[in-house]
Amino acid sequence: MKETIIHLIGVDSSGAFSDKALALIRNAEALVVSRRHQARLVSILTDLPALIPIAPVQTALDQLALALQRGDVVVLATGDPLFFGIGRTLLHLFAPERILIYPALSTMQLAFARFKIPWDDAAFLSLHGRTINNLAASILSRDKIFLFTDQTNSPDLIAQSLLAECGKEINNQYIVHVAENLGMDEERLHSGTLTDIAEQTFSRLTVMILVRNSAVAQSPAFGLTEDEIIHSRGLITKNEVRAASLHNLRLPRQGVLWDIGAGSGAVGLEAARLFPKLQVCAVEQKDEQVENIRRNRQHFQACNLQIFQGQAPEILTALPAPDRVFIGGSGGQLQAIIKQATDRLLPGGRIVINAVLEKTAREAPRYLYENGLRVNLTELKVARQSYPQTRDCQTMHTITIIVGQKINQEIKDE
Repeated sequence: MKETIIHLIGVDSSGAFSDKALALIRNAEALVVSRRHQARLVSILTDLPALIPIAPVQTALDQLALALQRGDVVVLATGDPLFFGIGRTLLHLFAPERILIYPALSTMQLAFARFKIPWDDAAFLSLHGRTINNLAASILSRDKIFLFTDQTNSPDLIAQSLLAECGKEINNQYIVHVAENLGMDEERLHSGTLTDIAEQTFSRLTVMILVRNSAVAQSPAFGLTEDEIIHSRGLITKNEVRAASLHNLRLPRQGVLWDIGAGSGAVGLEAARLFPKLQVCAVEQKDEQVENIRRNRQHFQACNLQIFQGQAPEILTALPAPDRVFIGGSGGQLQAIIKQATDRLLPGGRIVINAVLEKTAREAPRYLYENGLRVNLTELKVARQSYPQTRDCQTMHTITIIVGQKINQEIKDE
C-alpha cells in the first residue's frame, strides 16, 4: 500500500492558487487551513475535502495524523512554510519522506522588496506568540533585523519597549519600517524613527524591519580600558583583573549573570557586550555609581545590562536565577550574599569573587565551600610600565580571584 503524503503548500499574499495546488486539494482526504485561506478557496472550489482549522495548532496536528491514516492531507501556510512556519513542526512530528513542500514568496521577502532593502545581511526574529527575554538586546545587537510581530508584540509596543529599556538616545540610531496587510487592498507602509512608530497604532497583520543608521561607538569587542569606562575616584576593576575575572566566569552565550557590587559596571559591561543574549543584572546601591553604570550602558549600547539599585543580599530576591555570579563588592555582607547566591545558582553555575582585602581572601573560600561549592583560588599581581621605562610605573596590589563552582551531588560525593 502506498504511503500517504502531507502536501505542505505555501500561499503568497495575493491568495492565488496554482492549478497543481488546486488539484492536490481536490484529491486530499483533508485540508488544514486558516479562515483567511478557506474564504478564498470557497470562491474557487465548490467541493472541498474535510476541513481542519489550523488553530489551535495541537488539535489540528492530532486531526491531521488521523486523516493521514486514510489518505493524503494538504496543509496551507502563508509564504514559505520553512521560514518561521509550520514546516519545522511537521518535520519534527512526521518522517521527512512523507512531506512534500511547495514554498511561495514569503512575507519577509515581500516586505524587503516593498522598502527596497537588500536582505542577505539581515537577522530574523519571530515574536509571534512568544515572550523574548532581553528583547532590546536581541533586536539592537543587529544592524539590520526583520521581526514577525503579533497583537501582543505589535510594532508600537516594541518601539515603546526599546525606548524604555535603552533611553531616547537610540531614537535616531535606527530607521524603522513597518508593513501592514502586505499584498492586500489595505496594505500600508510606514517608515520613521522609533518614536514615530511608538505613537501609531497598527492592524493585526504587520511585520517590522529595523536598520541601524549610525555606527555603535567604535570600540573593541573586548578589552575596554579604564579610560574608556566612566567611573569615579578610580573605583573600577582594573583591565588585567577584569580580563582574568571574565575568563574564570566562563560565561554562557545566554543566561543570567549577576554583577554584585557593580561599581562602574565594568565587568558586567564587558560581559554584556561579548554576549548580547546574556542577561546581565548589575547590582549597586550608590547613586553616583548607578549613574556611571547607566551612562556606560547608553554609551556602549549594552541594552542587555539591567540596573538594580539596592543593598545585597536583600535585592537579590528580585533577580532571575543566575548561571554566573560575580562579586566585586559586598558592603560587609559577603557571607549572606554568598548564601543567597548559592541557593539561587543554577546547576553547573559559577561564582567569582575578587578579593582585594586579606580578610575577603581568607573568608570567601570558606563561605563558598560551606555552601557546597568546589573552590579554586588564583593570586594575580600586575605591574605596569612603559618602554623606555619611566617613573610612572604602576604596581597593583595582589588580587585573589576566588572561583566557586556548583557541582552535581554525584561528583561532590566522590
